[in-house]
Amino acid sequence: MTLIPRGSFFDVDRFFDDIWSPARKANSNVGAFFTPRVDIKEHDGHYEITAELPGVKKEDLNITLEEGILTIDAETRHESKEESEGKVIRQERRYGKYSRSFNLGGNVHESDISAAFDNGILTITAPKVPEMVPQQRRIEVS
Repeated sequence: MTLIPRGSFFDVDRFFDDIWSPARKANSNVGAFFTPRVDIKEHDGHYEITAELPGVKKEDLNITLEEGILTIDAETRHESKEESEGKVIRQERRYGKYSRSFNLGGNVHESDISAAFDNGILTITAPKVPEMVPQQRRIEVS
């Protein structure tokens, strides 16, 4: 499996935390688009993708697989607070959409991919297709 992240050409920490995103220009994170941080591990029989999705609820998480491309989409919503709780001086927590895609390649059992979500951590397990060892056989000449 190549597990090439798609659309990550300028993903140097999401280009310095989305420095040119429209949400930054408005001095807000509402409606922004983020790339979740992931760890990718290769085990003997499977690959494991672990993604950080802080503040995401399970029902706001969507994982799709189309033509060998695995896509993780999620959304966090800004909590509206009354002004009685005080004026926001600085807001660093992220609200908006998360999205990340991977090209799985041809050595994964796509129908057996599974996912688990616990405490903001998504773990996707993609079982490997067993490697085919080329067999050699002798062909008799008559």
